[in-house]
Amino acid sequence: MSSFALYLIGFIVFIGGLIWAAVALGLPGQWVAIGAVILLGLGVITAVTHTRAKDETVASEGEPSGS
Repeated sequence: MSSFALYLIGFIVFIGGLIWAAVALGLPGQWVAIGAVILLGLGVITAVTHTRAKDETVASEGEPSGS
């Protein structure tokens, strides 16, 4: 399983816990759903930034560009 999938599964479990707490506190379902969507979006963004491979750029070694 990839790092991205593990990160996202963990974040979904985290969101599930927050949803459970929000419902137990009596928050309206509309606001719980809005918060869950926002957190899921943040989870995907952070998963991508933490697990994407870094670009390996090769530094020029004094070779002239062009002609």
